[in-house]
Amino acid sequence: MITENASGAVVYRLVDNQIQYLLLKSATSHFWGFPKGHVEGDETDLQTAVREIKEETSLVVAINPEFHADLDYDMKNGHHKHVVLYTSLVPADSEIKRQVEEISEFGWFDYKIARERLSYDNLKGLLDQANTYLEDQHAE
Repeated sequence: MITENASGAVVYRLVDNQIQYLLLKSATSHFWGFPKGHVEGDETDLQTAVREIKEETSLVVAINPEFHADLDYDMKNGHHKHVVLYTSLVPADSEIKRQVEEISEFGWFDYKIARERLSYDNLKGLLDQANTYLEDQHAE
């Protein structure tokens, strides 16, 4: 079985001390998820996350490697997918320029709405983990 490796991040900002999550909608389906993409060549997961986020959103990010979550699932084409997601805090006034070929929409959402918007249960579970971690990190 072929394994495809991907990496990205739960990108978030703080607005009035509230966490807002960046979600992207695929240009080729109704899928809402986090910025991520395929590992290329000898890239590390961290390098891939930074590159993919920049390609998809124009954001230049710093990745927090202390939080990471792994997702593994089988795809319709018979391949196995392994995804590593980190967290990344961006300034509240960050401007996004979406990669039109891959991203049809994007938005900043609070936890509840982000969780409803995400397309798959495994991503919802990952958001739960990230949200718990980030709330602890940003507790007043």
